[in-house]
Amino acid sequence: MIFWKRSAGPAVPATTRLRGQAAEDQALAHLQRAGLRLVARNYRTPGRGGGEIDLIMQDASGALVFVEVRERADAAHGGAAASVTAAKRRRIVLAARHYLLRHGAPPPCRFDVVAIEGGALQWLQGAFAADG
Repeated sequence: MIFWKRSAGPAVPATTRLRGQAAEDQALAHLQRAGLRLVARNYRTPGRGGGEIDLIMQDASGALVFVEVRERADAAHGGAAASVTAAKRRRIVLAARHYLLRHGAPPPCRFDVVAIEGGALQWLQGAFAADG
């Protein structure tokens, strides 16, 4: 089996990484068709235990949109959207705060989730808040 090594963390099967990449590509295309502009992709905080943001987009109003993309074959175990746990949300918020340090006066922001389940895409705008 071929493995792909992340910059931090355990090696994952290449097929798993390719599926994740395909899901991100699908989400990105959907968001761009909806008028959002890509700012950054796979933004990671330095060091172990940090966070990662799959897509950072900007909407027409100028707001930054931090997007978590989740893909699942079916709704077993709660499905794609439910897989964004409280711990995952904390890591995304940590990474977003780190990203925003480069802005003197950060623009409005929101946290979205794109859930792809059984091939169907669902875009959850404002899926969670930075404080919860």
